[in-house]
Amino acid sequence: MRLARVRGNVVSSAKVASLSGFKLLFVQDIDPLEPSETDTAKGAGDVYVAIDLAGAGDNEIVLVTTGSAARVESAGQYAPTDAAVVGIVDIVNYNGRVTYVKR
Repeated sequence: MRLARVRGNVVSSAKVASLSGFKLLFVQDIDPLEPSETDTAKGAGDVYVAIDLAGAGDNEIVLVTTGSAARVESAGQYAPTDAAVVGIVDIVNYNGRVTYVKR
């Protein structure tokens, strides 16, 4: 799994039926030591599209699963996706140091 921050969303009115009803999010991988809200954050990674299975909102830190694991959950098992938001993060505690607490 990856830690990422929700940066926005994608609206697609023409898509395969198995994606109907799912929100598509732009997410950006983050550095667990410095989960900053700015796009220019040190350690900020790739931006990519992920299917939202957790009800995430803008700027939230989320757990993203990729590859075949993105289709494990029953609601998304038939969706053609390689990235899925599967959780919303409350706290990041890295090496005994709290680096993020959800507001």
